[in-house]
Amino acid sequence: MMNIDQDTLRSVVEKVMADLGRGGSSLGPDSAPAKEEARTSSRTSSPASASKEKACSCHSPTGSLQGNFGIFDCVNTAANAAHEAFTQLKSLGLEGRSRVIEIVKGMCAANTESWGAFELSETKIGRLDHKIAKLEIMNKVPGVEWLRPYALSGDDGITLEEYAPFGVVGAILPVTHSVPTLTGNVINMVAAGNAVVFNPHPGGAKSAAMAAREYNRAIGRELGIENLICVIENPTLESFEEISKHELIAIMAITGGPAVVKAAMQSGKRSICAGPGNPVVVVDDTADLERAARSIIEGGSFDNNLLCIGEKAVFVVGSVYGRFMEAMESAGAARLNSQQLARLSKAAFTYKEDDGGCSHAVVNRDYVGASPKALSEAAGARIPEGCELLFAETDATHPYVQEEQMMPLVPIIPVPDFEAAVQQAKQAEHGYRHSAIIHSTNVGNMTHMGREMDTTIYVKNGPCVAGLGLGGEGYLSYSVATTTGEGITTPKTFTRVRRCVMVENLRIV
Repeated sequence: MMNIDQDTLRSVVEKVMADLGRGGSSLGPDSAPAKEEARTSSRTSSPASASKEKACSCHSPTGSLQGNFGIFDCVNTAANAAHEAFTQLKSLGLEGRSRVIEIVKGMCAANTESWGAFELSETKIGRLDHKIAKLEIMNKVPGVEWLRPYALSGDDGITLEEYAPFGVVGAILPVTHSVPTLTGNVINMVAAGNAVVFNPHPGGAKSAAMAAREYNRAIGRELGIENLICVIENPTLESFEEISKHELIAIMAITGGPAVVKAAMQSGKRSICAGPGNPVVVVDDTADLERAARSIIEGGSFDNNLLCIGEKAVFVVGSVYGRFMEAMESAGAARLNSQQLARLSKAAFTYKEDDGGCSHAVVNRDYVGASPKALSEAAGARIPEGCELLFAETDATHPYVQEEQMMPLVPIIPVPDFEAAVQQAKQAEHGYRHSAIIHSTNVGNMTHMGREMDTTIYVKNGPCVAGLGLGGEGYLSYSVATTTGEGITTPKTFTRVRRCVMVENLRIV
């Protein structure tokens, strides 16, 4: 994992911001070269695509693809442009898909620092070194090599099953990882043969548009396809609904919270949904406590705990609780006392009346992805310079345990024994079946927790990021489809299986 000192981080941010301010960067969504190229690249759609266009809420004129290398205000125009791009990609075969993926991975690798800084400047959440690190590992996202056909051969002939594209995918992006999620989705979806229309989170829309424009510009130069990756420049709930209903969009891919997942699943289209999570950790009495502490700090602090797989609550068996808390401090985490935690909690959560008349905690978005320093100031605490994670003792009912809080503070809950730890962890995970982590050297305990939690990702004796191939074996995607069960998405996730049968022939054995 990449480590960058504060002076380097500051210089990268200043350089990128200065370039954007001068309008001289070709990577900015509002840069002069981009605008000029957009004006000269507008073109009309084919009669076939124009015939499929219909009026939409933005009242844009139909019959034209007025995009800026995939950047559109109108869902209808974007869907038609993406469908035309899908047709173009189809004509280029597997070789064309592979070339697109090479272009995307190459451009991403060449722009990690500037794109990471751009996203941080827009969203103002997370850490620059980890924004960069998330882009540096795109080589772990699988491509067309995953689409190997399945063949059967017997006395009655042969059967071949292959993976076919859907056409145009409608996708929702989170504010937490705008460019990484877009890039990973593009690799998977294009490997499967699809084009895509993204409705990004409004807080990360400029970052998504910036990356998509540059990808499309490069793809257009080499392959002549300029709208393979479409982004709605000013996304709204209305544009999401239009994407969900548009006849040219065949399938939905959602990375977001419960509300958008529920809406997508009611769209009538197949929806691949990476929904909410509240990843829990159990530390039993056989664990290597020093290693467990280092791992929890590494995972829980990653991008200020914005990852959906990040450690959100730790349940520790009582017999090793005291030594574990000491190990956390020795490894560099800063401990808050009960008064400091109460003060921070008052700022980090608000309470909203639900239909039953009871109050429940709601995360204050101002603190999502905030730095440990910002949290410590709200708590009235002083922490060492460079501290990456805060921790504090709580009970299992505390808001920091029950809510997916996405802040670099991890609550630690003492429990009497291993069975109680697993039971309380399962309750705190809320049945999302997203991610769980155990630190143990007892294989029986590992097995028991794995069966009880039934999560999509289960990490043993490592940080959460090992579940996505960072320090652990495996491939990468920033869309983990827990709600609908596909798991960590791959190119196969975005395909239809087609079967071709030859009866009583072509078997030569």
